Amino acid sequence: MRRLLLRSARGALVRVRHVSAVRPAAARGQVAAVYRQAERDFGAVAPPIALHSPAPDVLAGAWAMLRETLLVGTVMGRTAKEAVATAVSEANTCPYCVQIHGATLSGLRSDAPPDAAGDDGPVVAWLREGRRRPPGSGGGPPPCPPAAVPEMVGTAVAFHYLNRMVNVFLDDSPLPSASPPAARDAVLRMVTRALRARSAESPAPGDSLALLPEAPLPDDLAWAAATPHIGAAFARAAAVLEAAGARSTPVPVRSLVLAELERWDGRPPGPVRTWLEERTRPLPTEARPAGRLALLTALASYQVGPADIDAVRATATGSADRLLVELTSWVSFAAARRAGRRLAGLG
Repeated sequence: MRRLLLRSARGALVRVRHVSAVRPAAARGQVAAVYRQAERDFGAVAPPIALHSPAPDVLAGAWAMLRETLLVGTVMGRTAKEAVATAVSEANTCPYCVQIHGATLSGLRSDAPPDAAGDDGPVVAWLREGRRRPPGSGGGPPPCPPAAVPEMVGTAVAFHYLNRMVNVFLDDSPLPSASPPAARDAVLRMVTRALRARSAESPAPGDSLALLPEAPLPDDLAWAAATPHIGAAFARAAAVLEAAGARSTPVPVRSLVLAELERWDGRPPGPVRTWLEERTRPLPTEARPAGRLALLTALASYQVGPADIDAVRATATGSADRLLVELTSWVSFAAARRAGRRLAGLG
């Protein structure tokens, strides 16, 4: 089963869009170190992780956030965290993540005794309320014991980040569209069964931390501090993603994104992209391609199309793949940080 899952995941890397993911056989240095941990702890180098590989430090940051929240168990169980991942993915219109994590959640529930299935209603309500809470409004605490807050908020933040990256760089489904429905269902069952089996083997906390230099935890991520391995993972990820944004995202674009996120109420800006042209018009002409991709990634990542990617790629002076991953990862994390601050009731 494990060998079949690994072959399936490696084949799926060819379906990463817009950038070339590093194949496991070609991985070196930091990329190889992340891939080794991913295969050991997750069962495969999943495309949502591998898509980051053109920017190795960003790859390590994304893996650290996912590993130390979803995979490592200290207080919350994997079923509760899969419920968070699924609810966040639904809110962000990320069909790829909904399919994988929704199926995994259903399987974990079916494996559990009937009286242990749990009620996800409070979790879904908390996620919905926190996502749309206005800035500075505070809010109720997460529906979990205080000791579980870093895991619950951390899982939500990791998926607010990953949903955006997946929407930009992956297809709507983790399975080939040409496959017959019966075959697609069988492969999905196989993958989620393998993920459920690995969920019973919680990896050791903190193993991902050695992949990145130590860094201070920003104030807006203070909700993570009570669980050291989660706080350290988010601190390190924040440092590398801020550096990535500084390298690849023009200052006027970063300012525009942060301002838009502060006043965003969490609702889609609209199916027609008139709003996008209006909001990027004040940018310098040369920054508008980056501005359009950045705002789409932040507010409506499911609307990003090849023309948005190609316009930014045309501005690259170095590696266009790295530029695209760095720009979208900084934006995705900025949006995720905003969501986490509100979910934690920090305003």
